[in-house]
Amino acid sequence: MADQTHVLFVEDDDVIREATQLALERDGFAVTAMPDGLSGLEAFRADRPDIALLDVMVPGLDGVSLCRRIRDESTVPVIMLSARADSIDVVLGLEAGADDYVTKPFDGAVLVARIRAVLRRFGHAGGGARADDQGGAGTGGPLTFGELEVDTDGMEVRRAGQPVALTPTEMRLLLEFSSAPGTVLSRDKLLERVWDYGWGGDTRVVDVHVQRLRSKIGQDRIETVRGFGYKLKA
Repeated sequence: MADQTHVLFVEDDDVIREATQLALERDGFAVTAMPDGLSGLEAFRADRPDIALLDVMVPGLDGVSLCRRIRDESTVPVIMLSARADSIDVVLGLEAGADDYVTKPFDGAVLVARIRAVLRRFGHAGGGARADDQGGAGTGGPLTFGELEVDTDGMEVRRAGQPVALTPTEMRLLLEFSSAPGTVLSRDKLLERVWDYGWGGDTRVVDVHVQRLRSKIGQDRIETVRGFGYKLKA
C-alpha cells in the first residue's frame, strides 16, 4: 500500500461499496471501505488515507458530519457522494470542507477521473501511484493585497500579519486570483484551472469555495462581478 494512493470509501450500500471498491482497486488504488461514519472516522484516524470518498447518507455519523470531523484534523481531499443533486446536499457537503462532489448513480470512469483530478491538485499522481513532487509551484515570492500577503513560494498566507490556514483547494483558488489581481475570472475558467475540469462542471463548487475563502481572507477582498465571475481586489 506504501506505493499506492490510499482511498477511504464510506458507503452503507453493500452492493455499491463492494463494486466501487473493486473498480478503484482495478485502477491501482488501495481502498479501505467502511459501512458507516463512525467506522469511517476510526479508519481515517488509523490509516491517514490520501483521499476520502464519503456518502452523504450513512448511519452513525452522516457524511457531512464526518467531513467536518476530518477537516478539523486534516486537509486531506474529500469528495462527497450523494444520491441526490439537491442544492442542500451539495452546499452542506462543500461548506463542511469537501473539495468536490459526485452524484449517484455515477459512472466508474467518471468517479476515477474526478478522484485523479483532485489528487493532481493535491500533489499526487493521476493513477494509483504517488507523485514525488507536490505541484502548485510558486510564482516568485510574496504578493501583497492590502492586509493580505500571499507567499507563492512558501505556500503561506497571512492576513494582518496572522497566518491563515487554507485547504489546498482554497490555496489554489487564491493563487489563481492573486496571479491576476483585478482581472475577472469566470466560474468556468476557475473550474478548469482549479478543479481541472475538462468538461462542464457545477459552478456551485466555485461559489461555495469562494465563500469559504472570503471568510478567511476578508469578505471584501474577492469581488463578485455579476454575470461574469469573481476578481481579487488589488
